[in-house]
Amino acid sequence: MSAALAATLGGAATQDPIRVMVVDDSVVVRGLVTRWLQEQPDMQVVASARTGREAVDKVERVDPDVVILDIEMPELDGLSALPLLLEKKRDLVVIMASALTRRHAEVSFKALSLGAADYIPKPESNHGITTSPAFRNGLIEKVRYIGGRRAERIRGKAASPRRAPLAPPISVLDPRKDQGEAPAGAVRPGFALRTGATKAPKVLLIGASTGGPQALGQLAPHLGPVAERVPILIVQHMPATFTTIFAEHLSRASGHPAREPDDGEPIVAGTIYLAPGGRHMQVARHNGLPVIRLDDGPAVNFCKPAVDLLFASACQVWDGAMLAVILTGMGHDGTEGARAIVAAGGTVIAQDEATSVVWGMPGSAANAGLCAAVLPLDQIASKVICRFSGEVA
Repeated sequence: MSAALAATLGGAATQDPIRVMVVDDSVVVRGLVTRWLQEQPDMQVVASARTGREAVDKVERVDPDVVILDIEMPELDGLSALPLLLEKKRDLVVIMASALTRRHAEVSFKALSLGAADYIPKPESNHGITTSPAFRNGLIEKVRYIGGRRAERIRGKAASPRRAPLAPPISVLDPRKDQGEAPAGAVRPGFALRTGATKAPKVLLIGASTGGPQALGQLAPHLGPVAERVPILIVQHMPATFTTIFAEHLSRASGHPAREPDDGEPIVAGTIYLAPGGRHMQVARHNGLPVIRLDDGPAVNFCKPAVDLLFASACQVWDGAMLAVILTGMGHDGTEGARAIVAAGGTVIAQDEATSVVWGMPGSAANAGLCAAVLPLDQIASKVICRFSGEVA
């Protein structure tokens, strides 16, 4: 473990660990995942199960905070076991382990709609699982940040101690007591809000990660008035195949075309462009018109696609006439891009901590003093529509 991680988790070992149950029909996978989690000072594997039926029978007795749930199992598969597990423990965090196939992607999105907190892409073979640091690290991160939040809430502890460090106040701030500030007498948030841009934006940019599919699924149906007038560009941290399926879901939810774009494709109003998994999506001008640019460059912030790259490139195309929204997600991707948008004269809105699955990305931007508003998910669409109507309140 790195010194930085040890410092971050310094107090975790003295607190109650995150309790995990591993459910997979492969004894190799169960053993590997159990070993990985048991090596973490803030986690404890309290049970494992070979089938969904066994997991359902055990869940009340072993009382886990998190269940890692495979999709394909004998007797009772993961999708069938999910509602039964949640019926027995309504606040249970379930992370689906899903192979990178179209069918499994469809099942994963179905699981999210049924109450799963997130999914983790799983290599097809046991050898792939053994040799994949991305799977191991991704699984540990999701258990720590999603499961830890649930455990703290249930045990009456602070909502989330793993937020980005606070930045010192900056000079251009909005002193009004709206858009995320606490009412008089309440505990105020540890971030300051800045005044948003006064001109109407010409594009909507959205970045999201963990919890993003659910958040975007709730947000998309309310963005019709915006989608009819301007393009919407989205980076959701998600592997290839999954983004293809997710674009189809967004199209149905929004009532507007949503797709993974082609490199060089013109950007037009009325269309939602979703960055394809495994490729960065940026924008540029060609013959005076905005176009999509896709590339296979290295990961940024350990992410590919990366929100920062989309946000920063948009500054060169729309010259400040931008509105960016940062939704739930681990890490800090989007913060530096948000900084560029603000410097160019654009506006940034972040999802608040209470409605985020993980307040990493939006919290990082908020704590850096880059946001004009920090709002619950159900208030973001109305704020976005106001901004595109030229209203700044």
